[in-house]
Amino acid sequence: MTTQLRRGSLPIAILIGCILSSASMPSAAQQLGAGNARPIATANQLEIVPVMDGDVLNDPAWTGAEPITGFSQVRPDEGHPATQKTEVFVGFTATTMHVAVIAYDDEPAEVLSTDMRRDSSLDDTDAFLFIVDGLEDRQTGYVFGTSPAGVQFDGQVTKEDTAGFSAGSGGFNKNWDAPWEVRTLTGEFGWSAEFQIPLKTLRFGRGEEQSWGFNFQRNIRRNYEVVYWAPLSRERNLYRVSEAGSITGIHVPKQRNLQVTPYVLGKTRKGGNPPEKRNDEEFGVDVKYSITPSLTLDATYNTDFAQVEADDQQINLDRFSLFFPEKRPFFLENAGQFTVGDPREVELFFSRRIGIGDDGEQIPIEGGLRLSGKIGSSTNVGLLHMSSEDVAGIAPGNEFSVVRINQELRNRSGIGALFVNRQGDGSFLTPKDLDENQTYAIDGRWGIGDELMLSGWMARTNTPGLIGDDKAFSVKADYLSAAWTFNLYRTEVGADFNPEVGFLARNEYKKSFARVMYKWRPDDLWGLLELRPHARYREFRDFDDIKESSSWHVDNHWEFKNGYLVETGFNLIYERVDDPFDIVPGVTIPTGIYEDENLHFVIRTNQSAPLSFHMRSTVGGGWGGDRIQASPTIRYRIGETFSSELSVNYNDFNLPVLGGDFSVALTRLRLSYSFTPNLMLQTLLQHNERSDTYSTNLRFSWLRSANSGLFLVYNEIDERGIGAPPKGKEFIIKYSHIFDVLK
Repeated sequence: MTTQLRRGSLPIAILIGCILSSASMPSAAQQLGAGNARPIATANQLEIVPVMDGDVLNDPAWTGAEPITGFSQVRPDEGHPATQKTEVFVGFTATTMHVAVIAYDDEPAEVLSTDMRRDSSLDDTDAFLFIVDGLEDRQTGYVFGTSPAGVQFDGQVTKEDTAGFSAGSGGFNKNWDAPWEVRTLTGEFGWSAEFQIPLKTLRFGRGEEQSWGFNFQRNIRRNYEVVYWAPLSRERNLYRVSEAGSITGIHVPKQRNLQVTPYVLGKTRKGGNPPEKRNDEEFGVDVKYSITPSLTLDATYNTDFAQVEADDQQINLDRFSLFFPEKRPFFLENAGQFTVGDPREVELFFSRRIGIGDDGEQIPIEGGLRLSGKIGSSTNVGLLHMSSEDVAGIAPGNEFSVVRINQELRNRSGIGALFVNRQGDGSFLTPKDLDENQTYAIDGRWGIGDELMLSGWMARTNTPGLIGDDKAFSVKADYLSAAWTFNLYRTEVGADFNPEVGFLARNEYKKSFARVMYKWRPDDLWGLLELRPHARYREFRDFDDIKESSSWHVDNHWEFKNGYLVETGFNLIYERVDDPFDIVPGVTIPTGIYEDENLHFVIRTNQSAPLSFHMRSTVGGGWGGDRIQASPTIRYRIGETFSSELSVNYNDFNLPVLGGDFSVALTRLRLSYSFTPNLMLQTLLQHNERSDTYSTNLRFSWLRSANSGLFLVYNEIDERGIGAPPKGKEFIIKYSHIFDVLK
């Protein structure tokens, strides 16, 4: 045990020493130098409240205000001035931040709008987005955006998510939703928008006069143009908070915030497993209170997530755990603050362990508390406590506690610690005094200059009955420049490392990972925007240093100026199977070593067109035989109101084992119709051929603010295999409303 501890501790000890030394490193702003100073503007203290109609040109509130201009391109012509004029205005009243934009366009008939749903992607439409760093810590911020159709797009940035840097846990959380409003207007000038964002929605510091970090982005889709106010190089994006500009002269009166969101729900259920017919009525409430402008307390009672879209089904053709992302709003807010580990491989805290069983069963959550935000200017804290009920035969009653602290340092650096505890009531399989599990972790990252990031974490678990190697660690180095990307990772997970409130894709391994990519933008070659040749090697070994899995991936991305993308590559795959497993019912992969080769091909058409296509395929070997994998997706939309997406994940195997010729497919159809940006009907239909399961999720939502409003939901599960339960049907009606108790 001592030897293992030294092996895992040494890289972390070196990393922590480097991080602590970064206190003397110059900040990102200092490193930019006078020649590349970030832009600065001054806020307007508004005497007249803007009229929320999208008509910025004729709104007297902005008369005499100095516009923010001077946007430059990231694509297609990096560093060149924007081809179209953009004017932005930022102003404040006692309770609200107002942002207005006039997006002038020489060809107003070509302005494109492709969707109306809240949080729908703004990549394939004309759009305007901005990031607000109210604490000006250069690591966190809130993103707001819209399109000419008036989409409400918002999200939360933690630990400065940067395209190409996968080292830092956290990132951009698109599922963060807050109460705010936007109105848009189109005309001969182009289009314009007005945002009205309550100050209580934001997090900011104290003081009579403040400076906040800001950056603004505009997408001009017809020529695939992306422009920014604070200039960025092509490998960066809006979430690069450390390179945002500043807006000064912000006067923010003391804010009070207490929001109470009660809900009522009626549910009727028939069939399913167990087969039963029952009617339920429920009531619950969420409370949000701002202790300070940067520290928030959330409470929830009888928590319910009936309005959340059903999970996308997956087909497991391997022997490792599948990852299903979190979709429930309460757990998504400030989720990045609690994230430590390697995404989708080793997550030390995974909120889906609370209220969801191993097979996706819903487990009632009695309630909980969350305290999250900032203490001072650079210390992030997160405290979470949740209680779930026992469900006979599925899970015991549990008390979950999470403590997280992270100290931000200069130049995107930081160091933190995490503690996760589960205490069960002993009602399911395990005696109460043994029904517990703890995870302890430290993590850190060190930004060197503007392009290099070193990071890592080290963790240990405590599980009654497991006395072996219960440690894990990871160290990473990521380099990202305009032309080159390098990634080097090393992860080790001990045999008895067991984060029960986390996620492990596989157990007991040593992983090495290396990746290199070169990005080239030719001046004039076949309509190409960028070529991205790259190679990646990934390897898993056991603790006897015997290789379990490895893969070489060599590829090139051909991205065109018309929106098309082609990927061409090949894979070399090695798998050692020590324990036989069923790839599908009746087909067993025996022990042995499997070495396979396959070709990889992807094509994607212009995703902003009314009809678009995306195809991902591999052809070659698999598990010692032949495999063809194809995943076509067809999208069709009518304006910004109706959208549809049909996708199929098809696999055909010809294996040298008994019953080894089989095919399996997963089909998914999404339909959406938006009457307005807040009134929509959505459908998700899925068929999993492996389990012969059909599922339907039909949702009507009338949003009043953020995630509150009226929801009508119909769910149906039809399993048709041998011994399957009767078809399960469920209808839910739910209404919630946000009350601002303190204004």
